[in-house]
Amino acid sequence: MGRAFEFRKARKMKRWSAMAKAFTRIGKDIVMAVKEGGPDPDSNSRLRAVIQNAKSVNMPKDNIERAIKRASDKSQGDYKEVLFEGYAPHGIAILVETATDNNNRTVANIRSYFNKCDGNLGTSGSVEFMFDHTCNFRINSEGVDPEELELEFIDFGAEEVFQDDDGILIYAPFENFGAIQKELESREIEILSSGFERIPQVTKKLTPEQAADVEKLLEKIEEDDDVQNVYHTMEESSSEE
Repeated sequence: MGRAFEFRKARKMKRWSAMAKAFTRIGKDIVMAVKEGGPDPDSNSRLRAVIQNAKSVNMPKDNIERAIKRASDKSQGDYKEVLFEGYAPHGIAILVETATDNNNRTVANIRSYFNKCDGNLGTSGSVEFMFDHTCNFRINSEGVDPEELELEFIDFGAEEVFQDDDGILIYAPFENFGAIQKELESREIEILSSGFERIPQVTKKLTPEQAADVEKLLEKIEEDDDVQNVYHTMEESSSEE
């Protein structure tokens, strides 16, 4: 198994998957998808993907429809995706993905978390290069051979395919998202969820005391309503939580 498998295994039960946070994230994703491509999922591939993700975390259908309707309202504010980069204590690189309707507020908040926890907010490009930007798809495994699927989807950019308790996962570089989504849909293979992740190229092992320092910062960042995802280079145990 490759890095994507180990990364997914370690993060599977992490705090960001909590239901309330997931609903907030998906609500913002719906707004951004509708603003970009309209409210009709049949003609908006990004919105189709977000709706699949909403269903995968059991977001009620009424909530999804209300979010699409609100996003279609001209008076609805838009969210901007902003990436923050920096270092936690002990040389751990951190990437923070946010979706914000008030950039000044978000910048001030993220900077304060780093400052309070002995970290340093960096400049654009300071740590992003340490992570591979990937896309992923979870599909129904019924009647699908993962090895055969991997061979067939190499031509569409797939780099890693593996099976777990919840289905089959396909990982590929970020830019191959559209091609793989289109091919899965054309084959009528059920997409359970999809998304993007940043996988650290190298991780660093810390002592429990050092890891606690980093976790303190991660918790503050993850609790912020503007934060969508947090990635870091600290080695994680797959047996956590």
